[in-house]
Amino acid sequence: MVEHLGIEITAVGEGYVCGRMPVDHRTHQPMGLLHGGASVALAESLASMGAALQVDLTKKACIGLEINANHIRSVRDGWVYARAEAIHSGRSTQIWETKITTESGDLVCISRMTVAIIDKKA
Repeated sequence: MVEHLGIEITAVGEGYVCGRMPVDHRTHQPMGLLHGGASVALAESLASMGAALQVDLTKKACIGLEINANHIRSVRDGWVYARAEAIHSGRSTQIWETKITTESGDLVCISRMTVAIIDKKA
């Protein structure tokens, strides 16, 4: 999904992951606007990567439980930028908030994702 939509990771730090995604034929809905599902795919991709960076992946797996999104502004072209931040990092769950903005910083979408942290089966 990440490659198909052209998502690029731009920064990774303690408790956050940043990325960007083009607004083009791959991410448009029929009216020529950024598809809400593409925004959610960007948010989930960054939050999932961030969650995975918080755990020992040889012992644990990160499984998405729930994601929601509020679409605030439409975008026709260019790039959108996203920053996913951990707002809770527990032993069994994590909660990540992702804000997606335009190139000029206008809020496009805000999303929250809950991630379950489970033991990997032997």
